[in-house]
Amino acid sequence: MQELAWWQRGVIYEIYPRSFQDSSADGIGDLAGIRQRLDYLVDLGVAALWLSPIYPSPMADFGYDIADYCDIDPIFGTLHEFDFMLEEVHRRGLKMILDFVPNHTSDQHPWFLESRSSRDNPKRDWYLWRDQPNNWLSNFGGSGWEHDPTTGQYYYHAFLKQQPDLNWRNPAVRAAMFDILRFWLDRGVDGFRVDVMWLMIKDDEFRDNPLNPSYTPGTPSINRVLPLYNANRPEVHELVAAMRTLIDSYPDRVLIGEIYLPIQQLMEYYGEALTGANLPFNFQLLQCAWSAEAIAQVLSDYDAALPAGAWPNWVLGNHDQPRIASRVGPMQAAVAAMLLLTLPGTITLYYGEEIGMTNVPIAPENVQDPAERNEPGIGAGRDPERTPMQWDATPLAAFTTGRPWLPIAPDHTNANVAAQYREPNSMLALHRDLIRLRNVHPTLIDGKMQSIAAHNNVLRYQRVDANATLLILLNLSHEQVKVDAGGVILKSTHGDRKGENITHSTFLRPAEGLILKM
Repeated sequence: MQELAWWQRGVIYEIYPRSFQDSSADGIGDLAGIRQRLDYLVDLGVAALWLSPIYPSPMADFGYDIADYCDIDPIFGTLHEFDFMLEEVHRRGLKMILDFVPNHTSDQHPWFLESRSSRDNPKRDWYLWRDQPNNWLSNFGGSGWEHDPTTGQYYYHAFLKQQPDLNWRNPAVRAAMFDILRFWLDRGVDGFRVDVMWLMIKDDEFRDNPLNPSYTPGTPSINRVLPLYNANRPEVHELVAAMRTLIDSYPDRVLIGEIYLPIQQLMEYYGEALTGANLPFNFQLLQCAWSAEAIAQVLSDYDAALPAGAWPNWVLGNHDQPRIASRVGPMQAAVAAMLLLTLPGTITLYYGEEIGMTNVPIAPENVQDPAERNEPGIGAGRDPERTPMQWDATPLAAFTTGRPWLPIAPDHTNANVAAQYREPNSMLALHRDLIRLRNVHPTLIDGKMQSIAAHNNVLRYQRVDANATLLILLNLSHEQVKVDAGGVILKSTHGDRKGENITHSTFLRPAEGLILKM
Protein backbone atom coordinates (compact mmCIF):
# COMPACT_ATOMS: atom_id res chain seq x y z
CA MET A 1 0.00 0.00 0.00
CA GLN A 2 2.86 2.41 0.66
CA GLU A 3 3.62 2.93 -3.01
CA LEU A 4 0.04 3.93 -3.84
CA ALA A 5 -0.85 7.63 -4.12
CA TRP A 6 -3.56 9.13 -1.92
CA TRP A 7 -5.99 9.22 -4.84
CA GLN A 8 -5.46 5.50 -5.38
CA ARG A 9 -5.90 4.50 -1.74
CA GLY A 10 -8.83 6.65 -0.69
CA VAL A 11 -12.48 7.32 -1.48
CA ILE A 12 -13.35 10.64 -3.18
CA TYR A 13 -16.52 12.36 -1.93
CA GLU A 14 -18.34 14.64 -4.37
CA ILE A 15 -19.98 17.72 -2.88
CA TYR A 16 -22.47 19.85 -4.77
CA PRO A 17 -21.69 23.07 -2.86
CA ARG A 18 -25.13 24.70 -3.29
CA SER A 19 -26.67 21.75 -1.45
CA PHE A 20 -24.25 20.62 1.25
CA GLN A 21 -24.47 23.17 4.10
CA ASP A 22 -25.66 26.76 4.25
CA SER A 23 -24.00 28.99 6.86
CA SER A 24 -25.52 32.34 5.79
CA ALA A 25 -29.27 31.60 5.90
CA ASP A 26 -29.77 32.38 2.19
CA GLY A 27 -30.81 28.79 1.42
CA ILE A 28 -27.70 28.07 -0.65
CA GLY A 29 -24.74 26.04 0.57
CA ASP A 30 -21.37 27.75 0.88
CA LEU A 31 -17.70 27.26 1.74
CA ALA A 32 -18.13 28.09 5.42
CA GLY A 33 -20.84 25.44 5.58
CA ILE A 34 -18.58 22.84 4.00
CA ARG A 35 -15.85 23.75 6.46
CA GLN A 36 -18.28 23.16 9.35
CA ARG A 37 -18.90 19.61 8.10
CA LEU A 38 -15.30 18.51 7.49
CA ASP A 39 -15.20 16.38 10.63
CA TYR A 40 -18.17 14.41 9.29
CA LEU A 41 -16.09 13.54 6.21
CA VAL A 42 -13.18 12.48 8.41
CA ASP A 43 -15.48 10.22 10.41
CA LEU A 44 -16.97 8.77 7.25
CA GLY A 45 -13.45 7.79 6.23
CA VAL A 46 -13.13 9.45 2.82
CA ALA A 47 -9.77 10.75 1.61
CA ALA A 48 -10.77 13.73 -0.51
CA LEU A 49 -13.62 16.08 -1.32
CA TRP A 50 -14.37 17.19 -4.85
CA LEU A 51 -16.34 20.42 -5.26
CA SER A 52 -18.55 21.27 -8.21
CA PRO A 53 -17.77 24.80 -9.53
CA ILE A 54 -17.52 27.61 -6.99
CA TYR A 55 -16.21 30.36 -9.31
CA PRO A 56 -17.95 33.67 -10.08
CA SER A 57 -20.86 32.92 -12.39
CA PRO A 58 -24.20 34.35 -13.57
CA MET A 59 -25.50 30.88 -12.59
CA ALA A 60 -27.30 30.20 -15.86
CA ASP A 61 -26.07 26.62 -15.41
CA PHE A 62 -25.37 26.90 -11.69
CA GLY A 63 -21.66 27.53 -11.87
CA TYR A 64 -20.75 25.70 -15.07
CA ASP A 65 -20.95 29.08 -16.82
CA ILE A 66 -17.82 30.72 -15.42
CA ALA A 67 -17.20 34.47 -15.58
CA ASP A 68 -13.88 34.41 -13.69
CA TYR A 69 -11.78 31.27 -13.21
CA CYS A 70 -9.56 32.78 -10.52
CA ASP A 71 -11.99 33.84 -7.81
CA ILE A 72 -14.91 32.60 -5.70
CA ASP A 73 -18.54 33.50 -6.30
CA PRO A 74 -19.93 35.64 -3.45
CA ILE A 75 -22.74 33.12 -3.06
CA PHE A 76 -20.14 30.66 -1.77
CA GLY A 77 -17.76 33.04 -0.02
CA THR A 78 -14.44 34.70 -0.77
CA LEU A 79 -11.00 33.64 -1.90
CA HIS A 80 -9.82 34.18 1.67
CA GLU A 81 -12.52 31.80 2.93
CA PHE A 82 -11.46 29.27 0.31
CA ASP A 83 -7.84 29.45 1.48
CA PHE A 84 -8.97 28.99 5.08
CA MET A 85 -11.15 26.02 4.15
CA LEU A 86 -8.30 24.43 2.17
CA GLU A 87 -6.04 24.86 5.17
CA GLU A 88 -8.64 23.12 7.36
CA VAL A 89 -9.04 20.34 4.80
CA HIS A 90 -5.31 19.65 4.82
CA ARG A 91 -5.07 19.95 8.60
CA ARG A 92 -7.47 17.02 8.84
CA GLY A 93 -5.45 14.93 6.41
CA LEU A 94 -7.99 15.33 3.61
CA LYS A 95 -7.39 16.42 0.01
CA MET A 96 -9.27 18.95 -2.13
CA ILE A 97 -10.22 18.48 -5.80
CA LEU A 98 -11.74 21.33 -7.80
CA ASP A 99 -13.91 21.24 -10.90
CA PHE A 100 -12.17 22.65 -13.97
CA VAL A 101 -14.49 23.68 -16.82
CA PRO A 102 -12.33 24.16 -19.91
CA ASN A 103 -14.84 23.60 -22.71
CA HIS A 104 -16.77 26.84 -22.35
CA THR A 105 -17.03 30.06 -20.38
CA SER A 106 -19.95 32.28 -19.45
CA ASP A 107 -21.06 34.76 -22.10
CA GLN A 108 -20.27 37.33 -19.40
CA HIS A 109 -16.61 36.33 -19.18
CA PRO A 110 -14.34 39.25 -20.23
CA TRP A 111 -12.82 37.04 -22.93
CA PHE A 112 -16.17 36.53 -24.64
CA LEU A 113 -17.22 40.13 -24.21
CA GLU A 114 -14.08 41.06 -26.15
CA SER A 115 -14.54 38.25 -28.66
CA ARG A 116 -18.07 39.33 -29.62
CA SER A 117 -17.25 43.05 -29.71
CA SER A 118 -15.93 42.95 -33.30
CA ARG A 119 -14.71 40.52 -35.93
CA ASP A 120 -11.16 41.87 -35.71
CA ASN A 121 -10.84 41.82 -31.92
CA PRO A 122 -7.66 39.95 -30.83
CA LYS A 123 -9.82 37.48 -28.87
CA ARG A 124 -12.22 36.79 -31.74
CA ASP A 125 -10.55 33.43 -32.41
CA TRP A 126 -10.74 32.43 -28.75
CA TYR A 127 -14.28 31.14 -29.50
CA LEU A 128 -15.92 29.34 -32.42
CA TRP A 129 -17.52 31.75 -34.92
CA ARG A 130 -19.17 30.96 -38.26
CA ASP A 131 -21.08 32.83 -40.96
CA GLN A 132 -23.60 30.00 -41.14
CA PRO A 133 -24.42 27.29 -38.58
CA ASN A 134 -23.99 23.59 -39.25
CA ASN A 135 -26.20 20.90 -37.68
CA TRP A 136 -24.41 20.61 -34.35
CA LEU A 137 -26.89 20.56 -31.49
CA SER A 138 -26.88 21.81 -27.92
CA ASN A 139 -26.92 19.28 -25.09
CA PHE A 140 -29.67 21.43 -23.55
CA GLY A 141 -31.95 21.41 -26.59
CA GLY A 142 -32.06 23.06 -30.00
CA SER A 143 -29.25 24.28 -32.22
CA GLY A 144 -25.75 24.62 -30.85
CA TRP A 145 -25.38 27.94 -32.70
CA GLU A 146 -26.51 31.38 -31.58
CA HIS A 147 -26.66 34.40 -33.87
CA ASP A 148 -24.84 37.47 -32.57
CA PRO A 149 -26.35 40.65 -34.05
CA THR A 150 -23.32 42.80 -33.19
CA THR A 151 -21.04 41.06 -35.69
CA GLY A 152 -23.55 39.12 -37.79
CA GLN A 153 -21.98 35.72 -37.13
CA TYR A 154 -22.96 32.65 -35.10
CA TYR A 155 -21.05 31.26 -32.13
CA TYR A 156 -21.12 27.63 -31.01
CA HIS A 157 -22.30 26.50 -27.58
CA ALA A 158 -22.40 22.81 -26.68
CA PHE A 159 -24.69 23.67 -23.77
CA LEU A 160 -26.63 26.91 -23.09
CA LYS A 161 -26.32 29.93 -25.35
CA GLN A 162 -24.88 31.61 -22.24
CA GLN A 163 -21.99 29.08 -22.40
CA PRO A 164 -19.95 29.78 -25.57
CA ASP A 165 -17.34 27.12 -26.37
CA LEU A 166 -13.67 28.04 -26.31
CA ASN A 167 -11.40 27.38 -29.29
CA TRP A 168 -8.74 25.08 -27.87
CA ARG A 169 -6.95 25.05 -31.23
CA ASN A 170 -5.81 28.59 -30.40
CA PRO A 171 -2.47 28.45 -28.48
CA ALA A 172 -3.39 31.59 -26.54
CA VAL A 173 -6.49 29.87 -25.15
CA ARG A 174 -4.42 26.90 -24.04
CA ALA A 175 -1.85 29.14 -22.37
CA ALA A 176 -4.52 31.13 -20.54
CA MET A 177 -6.35 28.04 -19.31
CA PHE A 178 -3.14 26.38 -18.16
CA ASP A 179 -2.30 29.54 -16.21
CA ILE A 180 -5.62 29.07 -14.39
CA LEU A 181 -4.64 25.54 -13.40
CA ARG A 182 -1.35 26.89 -12.02
CA PHE A 183 -3.22 29.57 -10.07
CA TRP A 184 -5.13 26.94 -8.07
CA LEU A 185 -2.27 24.46 -7.85
CA ASP A 186 -0.10 27.21 -6.39
CA ARG A 187 -2.79 27.78 -3.76
CA GLY A 188 -2.48 24.12 -2.78
CA VAL A 189 -5.41 22.29 -4.38
CA ASP A 190 -4.71 18.60 -4.87
CA GLY A 191 -6.16 18.04 -8.32
CA PHE A 192 -8.94 18.66 -10.80
CA ARG A 193 -11.96 16.93 -12.21
CA VAL A 194 -12.15 18.18 -15.80
CA ASP A 195 -15.68 18.82 -17.02
CA VAL A 196 -16.71 17.25 -20.38
CA MET A 197 -13.11 16.42 -21.22
CA TRP A 198 -14.07 14.57 -24.39
CA LEU A 199 -15.76 17.67 -25.90
CA MET A 200 -12.81 20.07 -25.74
CA ILE A 201 -11.80 19.93 -29.42
CA LYS A 202 -14.10 20.22 -32.45
CA ASP A 203 -13.64 19.39 -36.11
CA ASP A 204 -11.65 22.16 -37.76
CA GLU A 205 -13.75 21.83 -40.95
CA PHE A 206 -17.06 22.11 -39.02
CA ARG A 207 -18.58 19.19 -40.92
CA ASP A 208 -22.21 18.27 -40.29
CA ASN A 209 -22.83 15.36 -37.94
CA PRO A 210 -24.55 12.29 -39.40
CA LEU A 211 -28.18 11.73 -38.46
CA ASN A 212 -28.85 9.12 -35.80
CA PRO A 213 -30.96 6.33 -37.33
CA SER A 214 -31.81 5.07 -33.84
CA TYR A 215 -33.21 8.35 -32.53
CA THR A 216 -36.41 7.92 -30.53
CA PRO A 217 -38.87 10.85 -30.38
CA GLY A 218 -39.49 12.02 -26.85
CA THR A 219 -35.84 11.61 -25.84
CA PRO A 220 -33.39 14.56 -25.63
CA SER A 221 -33.03 16.27 -28.99
CA ILE A 222 -29.23 16.02 -28.79
CA ASN A 223 -29.71 12.37 -29.78
CA ARG A 224 -31.02 13.32 -33.23
CA VAL A 225 -27.44 13.30 -34.57
CA LEU A 226 -24.32 11.27 -33.89
CA PRO A 227 -21.63 13.58 -32.41
CA LEU A 228 -18.89 12.52 -34.81
CA TYR A 229 -17.42 15.97 -35.42
CA ASN A 230 -17.99 17.88 -32.17
CA ALA A 231 -17.00 15.24 -29.60
CA ASN A 232 -14.11 12.85 -28.93
CA ARG A 233 -11.93 14.22 -31.70
CA PRO A 234 -8.47 12.57 -31.99
CA GLU A 235 -6.69 15.84 -31.20
CA VAL A 236 -8.17 15.95 -27.71
CA HIS A 237 -5.64 13.41 -26.46
CA GLU A 238 -2.73 15.76 -27.11
CA LEU A 239 -4.48 18.39 -24.97
CA VAL A 240 -5.10 15.92 -22.15
CA ALA A 241 -1.45 14.83 -22.23
CA ALA A 242 -0.32 18.47 -22.00
CA MET A 243 -2.67 19.02 -19.09
CA ARG A 244 -1.29 15.92 -17.36
CA THR A 245 2.29 17.17 -17.85
CA LEU A 246 1.35 20.39 -16.09
CA ILE A 247 -0.37 18.52 -13.23
CA ASP A 248 2.64 16.22 -12.83
CA SER A 249 4.92 19.24 -12.43
CA TYR A 250 3.32 19.61 -8.99
CA PRO A 251 3.89 16.71 -6.59
CA ASP A 252 1.12 14.35 -5.51
CA ARG A 253 -1.69 15.80 -7.64
CA VAL A 254 -4.42 14.05 -9.67
CA LEU A 255 -6.16 14.67 -13.01
CA ILE A 256 -9.67 13.21 -13.43
CA GLY A 257 -11.67 13.41 -16.65
CA GLU A 258 -15.44 13.41 -17.08
CA ILE A 259 -15.96 11.18 -20.13
CA TYR A 260 -19.23 9.58 -21.20
CA LEU A 261 -17.99 7.12 -23.81
CA PRO A 262 -18.04 3.36 -24.40
CA ILE A 263 -15.34 1.37 -22.60
CA GLN A 264 -12.85 1.07 -25.46
CA GLN A 265 -12.96 4.80 -26.25
CA LEU A 266 -12.85 5.65 -22.55
CA MET A 267 -9.60 3.73 -22.14
CA GLU A 268 -7.91 5.95 -24.73
CA TYR A 269 -8.04 8.80 -22.21
CA TYR A 270 -5.41 7.08 -20.08
CA GLY A 271 -3.13 8.14 -22.93
CA GLU A 272 -0.18 6.50 -24.59
CA ALA A 273 2.14 5.12 -21.90
CA LEU A 274 -0.43 6.36 -19.34
CA THR A 275 0.31 10.03 -20.03
CA GLY A 276 -3.35 11.07 -20.12
CA ALA A 277 -5.82 11.43 -17.26
CA ASN A 278 -4.93 9.58 -14.05
CA LEU A 279 -8.61 8.64 -13.78
CA PRO A 280 -10.90 8.79 -16.82
CA PHE A 281 -14.19 8.59 -14.92
CA ASN A 282 -15.78 5.18 -15.31
CA PHE A 283 -19.55 5.62 -15.58
CA GLN A 284 -20.35 2.10 -16.78
CA LEU A 285 -22.36 1.25 -13.67
CA LEU A 286 -24.42 4.43 -14.08
CA GLN A 287 -25.64 3.16 -17.44
CA CYS A 288 -26.01 -0.52 -16.57
CA ALA A 289 -29.18 -2.53 -15.95
CA TRP A 290 -29.53 -3.61 -12.32
CA SER A 291 -29.05 -7.33 -12.78
CA ALA A 292 -26.27 -9.69 -11.77
CA GLU A 293 -25.68 -10.71 -15.39
CA ALA A 294 -25.43 -7.15 -16.72
CA ILE A 295 -23.12 -6.00 -13.92
CA ALA A 296 -20.91 -9.08 -14.25
CA GLN A 297 -20.48 -8.25 -17.93
CA VAL A 298 -19.53 -4.63 -17.14
CA LEU A 299 -17.00 -5.73 -14.51
CA SER A 300 -15.43 -8.24 -16.87
CA ASP A 301 -15.34 -5.92 -19.88
CA TYR A 302 -13.85 -3.01 -17.94
CA ASP A 303 -11.23 -5.16 -16.23
CA ALA A 304 -10.21 -6.72 -19.55
CA ALA A 305 -9.99 -3.35 -21.32
CA LEU A 306 -7.75 -1.57 -18.78
CA PRO A 307 -4.34 -0.76 -20.28
CA ALA A 308 -1.37 -2.33 -18.50
CA GLY A 309 -0.64 -0.35 -15.35
CA ALA A 310 -3.77 1.81 -15.59
CA TRP A 311 -5.57 2.49 -12.32
CA PRO A 312 -9.31 1.63 -12.30
CA ASN A 313 -12.11 3.70 -10.82
CA TRP A 314 -15.84 3.29 -10.19
CA VAL A 315 -18.83 5.60 -9.74
CA LEU A 316 -22.50 4.91 -8.91
CA GLY A 317 -23.86 8.46 -8.65
CA ASN A 318 -23.13 12.11 -9.39
CA HIS A 319 -24.78 15.50 -9.80
CA ASP A 320 -26.03 14.66 -13.32
CA GLN A 321 -27.53 11.21 -12.70
CA PRO A 322 -30.53 9.88 -10.73
CA ARG A 323 -29.65 8.72 -7.25
CA ILE A 324 -28.91 5.04 -6.87
CA ALA A 325 -31.57 4.50 -4.18
CA SER A 326 -34.18 5.80 -6.65
CA ARG A 327 -32.82 3.66 -9.47
CA VAL A 328 -32.75 0.35 -7.62
CA GLY A 329 -34.87 0.89 -4.51
CA PRO A 330 -33.89 1.29 -0.85
CA MET A 331 -33.14 -2.39 -0.17
CA GLN A 332 -30.92 -2.82 -3.20
CA ALA A 333 -29.17 0.49 -2.43
CA ALA A 334 -27.32 -1.31 0.36
CA VAL A 335 -26.23 -4.00 -2.11
CA ALA A 336 -25.10 -1.22 -4.46
CA ALA A 337 -22.99 0.27 -1.66
CA MET A 338 -21.27 -3.06 -1.07
CA LEU A 339 -20.72 -3.47 -4.80
CA LEU A 340 -19.16 -0.03 -5.19
CA LEU A 341 -16.91 -0.25 -2.14
CA THR A 342 -15.55 -3.71 -2.92
CA LEU A 343 -14.43 -2.86 -6.46
CA PRO A 344 -10.77 -2.21 -7.30
CA GLY A 345 -9.15 1.19 -7.63
CA THR A 346 -10.52 4.61 -6.76
CA ILE A 347 -14.13 4.99 -5.64
CA THR A 348 -16.12 8.23 -5.94
CA LEU A 349 -19.14 8.65 -3.66
CA TYR A 350 -21.80 11.31 -4.26
CA TYR A 351 -22.94 13.28 -1.21
CA GLY A 352 -26.04 11.81 0.42
CA GLU A 353 -25.69 8.35 -1.09
CA GLU A 354 -24.26 7.21 2.24
CA ILE A 355 -27.63 7.90 3.92
CA GLY A 356 -29.75 6.57 1.06
CA MET A 357 -30.97 9.91 -0.28
CA THR A 358 -33.45 9.57 -3.14
CA ASN A 359 -34.53 11.79 -6.02
CA VAL A 360 -36.88 14.53 -4.81
CA PRO A 361 -39.89 15.39 -7.01
CA ILE A 362 -39.69 19.01 -8.17
CA ALA A 363 -42.91 20.85 -8.99
CA PRO A 364 -42.82 22.58 -12.42
CA GLU A 365 -42.88 26.03 -10.82
CA ASN A 366 -39.81 25.14 -8.72
CA VAL A 367 -37.63 23.72 -11.50
CA GLN A 368 -34.17 25.30 -11.51
CA ASP A 369 -32.23 23.16 -14.01
CA PRO A 370 -32.02 24.65 -17.54
CA ALA A 371 -31.88 21.14 -19.01
CA GLU A 372 -35.43 20.57 -17.75
CA ARG A 373 -36.66 24.07 -18.53
CA ASN A 374 -35.51 23.87 -22.15
CA GLU A 375 -36.95 20.40 -22.80
CA PRO A 376 -39.59 19.77 -20.14
CA GLY A 377 -41.11 16.37 -19.58
CA ILE A 378 -38.39 14.16 -21.08
CA GLY A 379 -36.57 13.43 -17.85
CA ALA A 380 -33.45 15.51 -18.49
CA GLY A 381 -33.78 17.55 -15.30
CA ARG A 382 -31.07 17.16 -12.68
CA ASP A 383 -32.69 19.01 -9.78
CA PRO A 384 -34.03 15.81 -8.13
CA GLU A 385 -30.51 14.54 -7.37
CA ARG A 386 -29.18 17.94 -6.27
CA THR A 387 -31.44 18.62 -3.28
CA PRO A 388 -30.03 19.66 0.11
CA MET A 389 -28.07 17.28 2.30
CA GLN A 390 -30.19 15.81 5.08
CA TRP A 391 -28.39 16.32 8.39
CA ASP A 392 -31.23 15.75 10.85
CA ALA A 393 -35.03 15.39 11.16
CA THR A 394 -35.84 19.06 11.78
CA PRO A 395 -38.03 20.73 9.12
CA LEU A 396 -35.07 22.14 7.15
CA ALA A 397 -32.83 19.14 7.85
CA ALA A 398 -30.20 21.41 9.50
CA PHE A 399 -29.14 22.44 6.00
CA THR A 400 -30.24 26.06 6.37
CA THR A 401 -32.26 28.45 8.50
CA GLY A 402 -33.55 30.18 5.36
CA ARG A 403 -35.56 28.98 2.39
CA PRO A 404 -33.65 26.14 0.67
CA TRP A 405 -32.94 26.69 -3.02
CA LEU A 406 -34.41 23.25 -3.74
CA PRO A 407 -36.93 21.42 -1.54
CA ILE A 408 -35.91 19.12 1.29
CA ALA A 409 -36.79 15.47 0.69
CA PRO A 410 -40.02 14.39 2.40
CA ASP A 411 -38.27 11.30 3.80
CA HIS A 412 -35.53 13.32 5.49
CA THR A 413 -37.00 12.55 8.92
CA ASN A 414 -35.58 9.04 8.53
CA ALA A 415 -32.91 9.44 5.88
CA ASN A 416 -30.61 11.80 7.74
CA VAL A 417 -27.17 11.74 9.31
CA ALA A 418 -28.23 12.24 12.93
CA ALA A 419 -30.74 9.39 12.96
CA GLN A 420 -28.50 6.97 11.09
CA TYR A 421 -25.43 7.82 13.13
CA ARG A 422 -27.12 6.28 16.16
CA GLU A 423 -28.35 3.21 14.24
CA PRO A 424 -25.73 0.43 13.90
CA ASN A 425 -27.49 -1.16 10.91
CA SER A 426 -28.13 2.04 8.96
CA MET A 427 -26.93 2.94 5.46
CA LEU A 428 -24.50 5.40 7.02
CA ALA A 429 -23.07 2.70 9.29
CA LEU A 430 -22.77 0.37 6.29
CA HIS A 431 -20.79 2.96 4.31
CA ARG A 432 -18.52 3.75 7.24
CA ASP A 433 -17.85 0.05 7.81
CA LEU A 434 -17.18 -0.65 4.13
CA ILE A 435 -14.78 2.28 3.79
CA ARG A 436 -12.92 1.11 6.90
CA LEU A 437 -12.79 -2.44 5.54
CA ARG A 438 -11.02 -1.06 2.45
CA ASN A 439 -8.39 0.44 4.73
CA VAL A 440 -8.01 -2.71 6.82
CA HIS A 441 -7.97 -5.03 3.81
CA PRO A 442 -5.86 -3.47 1.04
CA THR A 443 -6.92 -6.45 -1.08
CA LEU A 444 -10.14 -4.51 -1.69
CA ILE A 445 -8.16 -1.61 -3.17
CA ASP A 446 -5.50 -3.19 -5.34
CA GLY A 447 -6.24 -6.91 -5.30
CA LYS A 448 -7.07 -8.55 -8.62
CA MET A 449 -10.64 -9.15 -9.75
CA GLN A 450 -11.22 -12.87 -10.22
CA SER A 451 -13.98 -15.39 -10.83
CA ILE A 452 -16.66 -12.87 -11.82
CA ALA A 453 -19.93 -14.76 -12.24
CA ALA A 454 -23.71 -14.39 -12.08
CA HIS A 455 -26.35 -17.01 -11.31
CA ASN A 456 -29.94 -16.67 -10.09
CA ASN A 457 -29.38 -12.88 -10.01
CA VAL A 458 -26.56 -13.33 -7.51
CA LEU A 459 -23.33 -11.57 -8.46
CA ARG A 460 -20.10 -13.02 -7.13
CA TYR A 461 -16.44 -12.15 -7.55
CA GLN A 462 -13.17 -12.50 -5.70
CA ARG A 463 -10.58 -9.90 -4.75
CA VAL A 464 -7.18 -11.55 -4.51
CA ASP A 465 -3.63 -10.60 -3.57
CA ALA A 466 -0.70 -12.27 -1.84
CA ASN A 467 -2.21 -11.62 1.59
CA ALA A 468 -5.86 -12.58 1.22
CA THR A 469 -8.68 -13.88 -0.95
CA LEU A 470 -12.00 -12.13 -0.36
CA LEU A 471 -15.28 -13.37 -1.80
CA ILE A 472 -18.12 -10.93 -2.46
CA LEU A 473 -21.67 -12.26 -2.85
CA LEU A 474 -24.45 -9.84 -3.83
CA ASN A 475 -28.08 -10.90 -4.05
CA LEU A 476 -29.71 -8.56 -6.55
CA SER A 477 -33.01 -10.41 -6.30
CA HIS A 478 -35.89 -10.08 -3.87
CA GLU A 479 -35.83 -13.80 -3.07
CA GLN A 480 -33.75 -15.90 -0.70
CA VAL A 481 -31.05 -17.72 -2.67
CA LYS A 482 -28.77 -20.61 -1.69
CA VAL A 483 -25.14 -20.16 -2.76
CA ASP A 484 -22.04 -22.30 -2.55
CA ALA A 485 -19.41 -20.49 -0.52
CA GLY A 486 -16.82 -20.90 2.18
CA GLY A 487 -15.07 -18.51 4.53
CA VAL A 488 -15.54 -16.20 7.47
CA ILE A 489 -18.05 -13.39 7.04
CA LEU A 490 -16.45 -9.95 7.43
CA LYS A 491 -19.58 -7.93 6.65
CA SER A 492 -23.26 -8.37 5.75
CA THR A 493 -25.39 -5.57 4.34
CA HIS A 494 -27.97 -6.57 6.96
CA GLY A 495 -25.59 -5.66 9.80
CA ASP A 496 -25.38 -9.12 11.36
CA ARG A 497 -23.52 -12.43 10.74
CA LYS A 498 -20.05 -10.93 11.27
CA GLY A 499 -17.63 -13.72 12.19
CA GLU A 500 -19.94 -16.49 11.00
CA ASN A 501 -17.95 -19.37 9.49
CA ILE A 502 -19.40 -20.73 6.24
CA THR A 503 -18.13 -24.17 5.28
CA HIS A 504 -19.90 -25.25 2.09
CA SER A 505 -22.99 -23.13 1.41
CA THR A 506 -25.24 -20.47 2.86
CA PHE A 507 -28.46 -18.63 2.16
CA LEU A 508 -28.48 -15.02 1.02
CA ARG A 509 -31.53 -13.19 2.19
CA PRO A 510 -33.34 -10.89 -0.28
CA ALA A 511 -31.06 -7.96 -1.20
CA GLU A 512 -28.25 -9.22 1.02
CA GLY A 513 -24.58 -8.81 0.31
CA LEU A 514 -21.72 -10.60 2.05
CA ILE A 515 -17.95 -10.18 2.17
CA LEU A 516 -16.14 -13.37 3.18
CA LYS A 517 -12.48 -13.98 3.87
CA MET A 518 -11.69 -17.34 2.30
